[in-house]
Amino acid sequence: MKILISGGSGFIGTNLIDDLLKKQHEILNVDKNPPHKNEHKVYWTVCDILDRTKLQDIFSKFRPNVVVHMAARTDTDPKNNLDDYKTNTEGTKNILESVKTIDSVERIVITSTQFVYQAENSEPQSDEDYLPHTVYGESKVLAEQVTRKADLNCVWTIIRPTNVWGPWHLRYPYEFWKTVSKGLYFHPSGRKVIRSYGYVGNVVWQIERILESNPIVVNKKTFYVGDEPCDLKDWVNGFSKEQIGREVIVVPRIFLRVLGYFGDLLKIVGITFPITSSRFKSMTTSNAAPMQNTFEAFGIPPYSLEQGIQATVEWMRDYHPHLVKRRTEHAQSIRH
Repeated sequence: MKILISGGSGFIGTNLIDDLLKKQHEILNVDKNPPHKNEHKVYWTVCDILDRTKLQDIFSKFRPNVVVHMAARTDTDPKNNLDDYKTNTEGTKNILESVKTIDSVERIVITSTQFVYQAENSEPQSDEDYLPHTVYGESKVLAEQVTRKADLNCVWTIIRPTNVWGPWHLRYPYEFWKTVSKGLYFHPSGRKVIRSYGYVGNVVWQIERILESNPIVVNKKTFYVGDEPCDLKDWVNGFSKEQIGREVIVVPRIFLRVLGYFGDLLKIVGITFPITSSRFKSMTTSNAAPMQNTFEAFGIPPYSLEQGIQATVEWMRDYHPHLVKRRTEHAQSIRH
């Protein structure tokens, strides 16, 4: 297939391109930023998807038969407004219009987010039942709506990634994995916190199943992509044991709540602290995405939680070795 990927220089895009190249597909990555991997640069064309004229010219020359739209602004800064997310709204419109200018496109996958509906112990009642979390979530609601109204002449599918993790993640090496590596992650005691996460290898596998499936299964459908919802404690413990050789420390929730308030005060004066009130709420709120339709359509993803964590930590050893203390200590014991 000739596959055009917008935002292929990003986290999921990097992993998707790696896998598609193994299958000898012809790839074009349209992104305003360069790829993270040098070997991907040959497939990269620099373009901001807000530049409609340049984007349409790229489509016209490459003439893809598959488009995977992943380019987006994904931060959730509460100070932002919708105008800050034009890449998600206007950019998506430009992608859809570019698809309509050529007759070669047979399928398109539009990437949304689980943030279009966020409510504890509640699931959307339909694909167009929205309760967005953050302005970023609002921008993705608009992207979904414009997709449904685009009157495309090809098979289209919307995907809503859960909290996706794995090699080439852009933030975790400087946030969660960094905190774990220092032994500073504290987990709240009490009831289980059930969250929806997705190992990037499984998300890539699900995207490829969408591209290969009978149109009847995927056309005009919306699928969450990720893994079975899990106990947050199992996920964090998996990384902690692989990174530093022990489980995380469990503390009373009230202790973390107080730390969150302290973090809020430090943030006011410009000091970064691992826990804020917002972070505390995230750590103690269950939010399981409805994955059943995805599993029924494409089957169970191939990688277990343990396999995903091991693959991710192997990547850390190559690109962020300071985050894996367990290997360093083991190597020192061998030398002595």
